Amino acid sequence: MSAAARFAAHALGLDWAGLPPSARESAKTFLLDTLAVGIAGARAPFADAVMRSEATGAGRARILGRAGGFAPRDAAFVNATQIHAQEFDCVHEPAVLHPCSAVLGALVAECSSRPGIDGANFGAALVAGVDIAVALGLAGTGPLTFFRPASAGIFGAAAALARLRGFSEAQTGAAFGHALAFASGTMQAHVEGTPGLALQVGAAARSALAAADLAQAGVPGAAQSIEGPFGYLALFERVNDLPPVLARLGRVFAISELSHKPYPTGRAGHGGIGAVQALLRDHDVRAGDIAGLRYMAPSLIARLVGRPAHARMRVAYARLCLPYLAARTVMDGSVGLDAFSDEALNDPAVLEFAGRVSVAVDGNPDPAAFTPAVLEARLHGGRRIDIAVPALLGSPAVPLDRSACLRKVQACLAFAGVAIEAEELAARVDRLDDAPDVAAIFA
Repeated sequence: MSAAARFAAHALGLDWAGLPPSARESAKTFLLDTLAVGIAGARAPFADAVMRSEATGAGRARILGRAGGFAPRDAAFVNATQIHAQEFDCVHEPAVLHPCSAVLGALVAECSSRPGIDGANFGAALVAGVDIAVALGLAGTGPLTFFRPASAGIFGAAAALARLRGFSEAQTGAAFGHALAFASGTMQAHVEGTPGLALQVGAAARSALAAADLAQAGVPGAAQSIEGPFGYLALFERVNDLPPVLARLGRVFAISELSHKPYPTGRAGHGGIGAVQALLRDHDVRAGDIAGLRYMAPSLIARLVGRPAHARMRVAYARLCLPYLAARTVMDGSVGLDAFSDEALNDPAVLEFAGRVSVAVDGNPDPAAFTPAVLEARLHGGRRIDIAVPALLGSPAVPLDRSACLRKVQACLAFAGVAIEAEELAARVDRLDDAPDVAAIFA
């Protein structure tokens, strides 16, 4: 049996009631988080321009945080773009992947345009989509070369749509074949700090709907879409190990392995932010006491957020710049959604302090590791304080509690200026098991 066939059988066989309670609760937790982040994304830089350029067709599909109805593929593109636009969406750390962005971008558009989809089917589709996207991320064992939230995310979104629509295994395999044809996701946008990362996730969600529509219409797709000579692994993850990934399907549900992002930045910056907070909180250190900071971490951290800060940074660049994030934390105590205005990005005091922050590689051989890491703080007078970072806040090892999750949701809703409170949105999601029409959650 091909990997695509294994993926299809797994996705189609998922039953909401048969999932472990922990997986169902995690699905609700990260559904709530992703909806809030997507709503806040309606106020991200360029969000209105993306909306104007993409959502031109009328229909019933919803766009998070916006009024009106849109064509499903347009809505999927804008939803997924908004979810990832502020780097606030949940992440699967071992897979180096944001799996909910493309999956929920597509599912919200699909379910809001097709009345009568119940919560149990929606929940199973979400879990299936996350499983497949994460499986492809975990299968890649070499250094990151493509942007997995897009390149693997399209397969997760296609799997979720196949489960939701009740496809056969053959139809699901065809959808994966079309997903391969549409898959993309360059890291160049990451290097340059442009909005292209979120746009690529949007394209993955939109193309997943196209892949599902083609499969449903009976158009055949490549059968060996995963391990074929020109399949996903050969093109996107040339260093790979597929058997362990296939072996865990149905035994481990990736939705329960996701991490919250407590700060709207690249996940690779979170350890440094938390370490600076610990330095200020636990050692009674102030900005004027610090001569310099060095974050010693695995190579992935230096690669993703080790870039220097400078005046007139783009927002997307600054979210992935640990020197800026650390300096902002020293000055403000944290990094929030308001930390990326033109005024904040060009604050002379923050930029001066950012020049004292560096990122160094610690020799960890794991190309996908975020931790362990150490913040080395050099104080004026020669004293040094080391802050260990064994795990990141929001990860399964250090999870956010319910109140912290709701505070994040409320901050997102307030930032977007929408007329709904965190408790109300959470109550809608909590009723997912018995929801007769999941579209009511997105209304």
